[in-house]
Amino acid sequence: MLYILLSIAVILPVLIGFGEVFQRFFGEIWLGISSKIFSGIFLLAMVWQIWAFWYPLNLWVEGVSLIIGFSAFFYFKSFKYFSKFSKREILKLSFLILIAIFSGSYYPFILDHFGYYVPSISWLSELGLTKGLANLNLIYAQMSVWHIFQAGFSHFSDSFLRINVVFLITFFIYIFEKEMWSLLFISPVFLFFLQSPSPDLPAIALSLIILNEILRNNHNLKLLFAFSVFVFTIKPTMVWLPIFVFSYFLKKKNLKFLWLGVLVGLIYIFKNIWLFGYPFFPVQIAGLDVSWLPNKEILKQSSEVAIMKTYDLKFTISEIQKFTTWDYIYNWFTINTYKKYIHFAFILSLILFGVFAFMKKNKLVTILFFSILTKSILILLFSAQYRFFLDVFFVIFVLIFNEKIKEKLAYLSFGLATFVILLVLSFPKILQNQVPTFKLGYYMKGFVIKQIYRPAYYKLNSYQTFKIGNLEFHVPNYDLCFDTPQPSLSPDLVKKYDEAGIFPQKISDNLEDGFVWKKLSEDDKKALKQIILKLNK
Repeated sequence: MLYILLSIAVILPVLIGFGEVFQRFFGEIWLGISSKIFSGIFLLAMVWQIWAFWYPLNLWVEGVSLIIGFSAFFYFKSFKYFSKFSKREILKLSFLILIAIFSGSYYPFILDHFGYYVPSISWLSELGLTKGLANLNLIYAQMSVWHIFQAGFSHFSDSFLRINVVFLITFFIYIFEKEMWSLLFISPVFLFFLQSPSPDLPAIALSLIILNEILRNNHNLKLLFAFSVFVFTIKPTMVWLPIFVFSYFLKKKNLKFLWLGVLVGLIYIFKNIWLFGYPFFPVQIAGLDVSWLPNKEILKQSSEVAIMKTYDLKFTISEIQKFTTWDYIYNWFTINTYKKYIHFAFILSLILFGVFAFMKKNKLVTILFFSILTKSILILLFSAQYRFFLDVFFVIFVLIFNEKIKEKLAYLSFGLATFVILLVLSFPKILQNQVPTFKLGYYMKGFVIKQIYRPAYYKLNSYQTFKIGNLEFHVPNYDLCFDTPQPSLSPDLVKKYDEAGIFPQKISDNLEDGFVWKKLSEDDKKALKQIILKLNK
């Protein structure tokens, strides 16, 4: 907790400083210190993303960024904005900040933390955005801009990767500035996303803020659209947001204000082509004829896994391919886990939202409904996993209860929900016993005393080193590569390459120059079989 508190004391002024710089060029998206912090996040994430195409986000990048941010913070005398809060508000905010810090000090338990977030951040920190990186590991092709942002703070300011705590505190500041108690009402759910640099928290929370600003008649189209595209680059399943903002403000005279958002989108597309060969991961359309396109068999395996996850891995891909239309629908609604209830709630919410939009006959509500519907159809077509449409529930709640939740009710709800969540985080066996189908519950480790001075984290650092062709790589002696030196491959991925008959290779002698895939020679096939036998032991 003490370490996180120090991180906050370093990172927040830096973000405010960069936010001041941003606002001197592009203006304020809304009034308040929260807009400066979010603008600082936007500016730093975009600058670091562009920088990472040529250089890693190493300690020097972080150090220079801290100096610039602090200098701007004091030059513009940004500390004066904190005096606008009353003593009562500061006391309440301190309480919320303490909860966020405490919640963020637990062990990470989201599986993507170990197989996706940490490896991506370590690669960015050591090597940057490398051409054809998807050929080494397809999961790197996702490379959220949020992990680029986290990588920039991962050496000194936030080495335990708890940047989401900083984001949630900024979200709390926004709530107090705008007195948006409906957002505080739903905030306890975000406590589950503080132990990891999960892009879900910033993507959902920032989308709700943008929605709230539009509901409050904020007409700063240039920044609202730019931030909505930025949210999309954090998590592409938030595609409804830029569609909504663009459609709601669509007028011929407004088109000239779209340039900043278009620029953000073009950088995102270039990043995807640089890493993956296609403009939008994981969609395999409009690909360029570049030499680093991923192997089709690996792409097919990835698509099949996504489809199987739709049904919680209860069916094989061959079984799913034999489904009738009715089978697709019936099996999705009858999965023998808690997820079936979320599926029912999702479809029911969409139906009720549609009825509400029809009865309301309001332009904003109608456009929002069709934007959400478009996103939902895309999700249902590609991979209808419940985690991809959780944001829909938050959007509908904020739309309906935007200014109807009073402060006392919000605090009462927040307090009760927080108590339950902290109880679950501290004593996870309660969740394991009550909801045995909730798999993530088994990765929660409960409270440990060392959380008082630093966040809990795992450090196993056990791996083996092998070489196939010109690529020397490291394989952990467990399932995921969260603390294995780069380049690292999980045991499962090594086996997939063996099945596909291919293996990643360096373009040149330097890792920084990128990767392609090549068919395995007979000697390499034998060598890879021996590696797999060794891993199996």
